[in-house]
Amino acid sequence: MPTLSLIVPVYNEARQLEDVIRNLMSTSCPIEREWIFVDDRSTDGSTEILKRLQQEFQFQLFEQSPNQGKGAAVIRGIREAKGDFIIIQDADFEYDARDIPSLLQPMLEGRADVVYGSRFKASHQVRRTYHYFVNRLLTILSNLLSGIYLTDMETCYKLFRADLLKPMKLQSKRFGIEVEFTAYIAKTRARIYELPVSYYPRTRLQGKKINWKDGVAALGHLVRFNWLTSIDEAFDIRKLPTKYFPSETPLE
Repeated sequence: MPTLSLIVPVYNEARQLEDVIRNLMSTSCPIEREWIFVDDRSTDGSTEILKRLQQEFQFQLFEQSPNQGKGAAVIRGIREAKGDFIIIQDADFEYDARDIPSLLQPMLEGRADVVYGSRFKASHQVRRTYHYFVNRLLTILSNLLSGIYLTDMETCYKLFRADLLKPMKLQSKRFGIEVEFTAYIAKTRARIYELPVSYYPRTRLQGKKINWKDGVAALGHLVRFNWLTSIDEAFDIRKLPTKYFPSETPLE
């Protein structure tokens, strides 16, 4: 039976962290799963909450030092993951973990190597104007530069086969990792699915970390990772299964 690794980066989420963890642990999953929490040097008591709840729920906990950013925490989680499939889960209530079984289905049926959970696909939920248009603009630019069509490139819910994700030479320390994931996938022959998911956006007052500077930085990441990074710079080719190789990939 395959297993799922869920990576949860945490930075200063003490306000709702215990409720979030209890909610995550109560959700069902069709396969065995491991929870990997990576604390990015929180300063608000999140670390203490994680250590206390680790005793109750027996999840894995890793601590970053110093604070490095969401991307760095995710990369650490990927390195520690043992599952056949890997997904990232934010430590808040923006995404609903009850959507994960539907994202897993194409993987379990052998029809996909990557599944994106789109906040915009067949959704009638009202969005906040600024974040909606920034996300749509970045997705459009990503589609043009990568050559793959998505409705939501910036989604947190990206589910990967581990044999595709682990060979990636990921570099982004902050939110640029979302661009990097998509750019690298586009260099392969991976089969990509996109399915709708629920989304409940929070404001900066509620703890949202991403800001306009990350949006500007994403423009540079789009060019760098799509056009200026070759496949052998994006992947450890020796560890990438040949089924993902495009025809022009060097085998040495």
